[in-house]
Amino acid sequence: MSAADLTRARDLLINQVGHWQQPRWAAPAASGDVSRVDLVHRLVQEIANLAADAEGGPRRAVPRAENDLSLPDQLRVVVADLVAAEPPAEVLTHATETLNVTRRAL
Repeated sequence: MSAADLTRARDLLINQVGHWQQPRWAAPAASGDVSRVDLVHRLVQEIANLAADAEGGPRRAVPRAENDLSLPDQLRVVVADLVAAEPPAEVLTHATETLNVTRRAL
């Protein structure tokens, strides 16, 4: 997969959740026993880790914002960081698949 595939997967997820208000974020995800906000924050952290690895830098914890409505913006940033790092295709594939799995789980 390519950076364009990753960006498309990101956009699909953001289009799905970008209008959600707090109660929808707090609801349980369709799969598992975690909230939607926890599931998406995990996704943001995983993409941030992939970007750090691709850049050769240290992994850092992505802070939980006080307002869950900022998660789509955090996702935009970490995906942009990963694309800018120009990782190998297998990293882009993994990130895209992870985004798609998360989107289906919401």
